[in-house]
Amino acid sequence: MDESEEKSPSLDFIDKKSQREASFWRLKRASDDQRHKRVQSIVGQQSEGLKLTLGRLFYLVLCILFDGLVLTEIPIRLGRTMPSWLLFGIILGYAIILQKQYYDEWFDVDLTGLDMN
Repeated sequence: MDESEEKSPSLDFIDKKSQREASFWRLKRASDDQRHKRVQSIVGQQSEGLKLTLGRLFYLVLCILFDGLVLTEIPIRLGRTMPSWLLFGIILGYAIILQKQYYDEWFDVDLTGLDMN
């Protein structure tokens, strides 16, 4: 019985070590995939014109100004109460979702002709 008790902790240690290693490699693979997508996006943007690049920047600036200046008027005008902050949060959430959809639709980077294997 003493031998089985001694083997259990060592097996748990090996199992935990292998789980940590497997977890590490899953994280590394996920970060490598994200890095690859980011690099593809940057390389794809190099062939874009100045008009599209400035349009993307202008759109982001307008979205930030709208969210930060226009929508913050909601709690200011309604008296900074909890319902006004809740209304602000709901409208801000929907505005960000809508802004992201338009951004993805208008400023999508074309990666069809890009081969980076």
